[in-house]
Amino acid sequence: MNKILVFIPTYEERENVTPMCEQIMALPLPLDLLFTDDASPDGTGEELDRLATIHPRMTVSHRTGKLGIGSAHQEGISYAYRNGYEVLITMDCDFTHDPKKIPALLDARPGYQVVLGSRHLQEESLPGWSPTRILLTKFGHFLTRHLLRIEYDATNAFRLYDLTSIPAGLFKLVRSKSYSFFFESLFVLATNKIRVREIPIMLPSRTAGHSKMNLSEVFRSAEFLTKLGLERMVNPRRFLVSEERAGAKAELP
Repeated sequence: MNKILVFIPTYEERENVTPMCEQIMALPLPLDLLFTDDASPDGTGEELDRLATIHPRMTVSHRTGKLGIGSAHQEGISYAYRNGYEVLITMDCDFTHDPKKIPALLDARPGYQVVLGSRHLQEESLPGWSPTRILLTKFGHFLTRHLLRIEYDATNAFRLYDLTSIPAGLFKLVRSKSYSFFFESLFVLATNKIRVREIPIMLPSRTAGHSKMNLSEVFRSAEFLTKLGLERMVNPRRFLVSEERAGAKAELP
């Protein structure tokens, strides 16, 4: 079995899944590919099933509905631990995360347990984005830096996890099932002294489909971030993994 798993959650990504799958499978790397679809009404799941008949290294998981991107990532992480993968790479399906950058994540892995693609390490890294979306991204980065003391790009999903050195129990401390999963999980990892490295990436606007992040989701994430920052000050031990939980098996929520 290949030791590298690429995980991609989908919802209404029918236009993107075929070129995304083809580009990842064309990489000269020993990797497997897992898509998890949240019962997309546009036929994404059916297209993924068709692709899985062509690519034996690809697996499709179907969920019963739109259950939250955070819970999808938790399931992808659990799948990777259960099936003995050494490295897990997570990314979006809208081509804001370039499959050609996967080798760069792997190259940056030695000496680190998490490698992040960062939008904040170089100028003009958000081509095609509206001023409002750029402002929200920078404001979110400001909040995670000051409320959670995280210097990294904490809201980006383009990540590499070295599962051989990250205790599975750490992810059990992450409660969010939505977009807040990304900054909460990175906060938990950093609090437990997980070594993190960033690499610069460009994040273009979507090539197809539509954004899943709406204004109400932005407000919910900001509210969750504020509560998390307060909890960090009041009960910091809540985010530390015990020896017992560190070795806990990663099971589906």
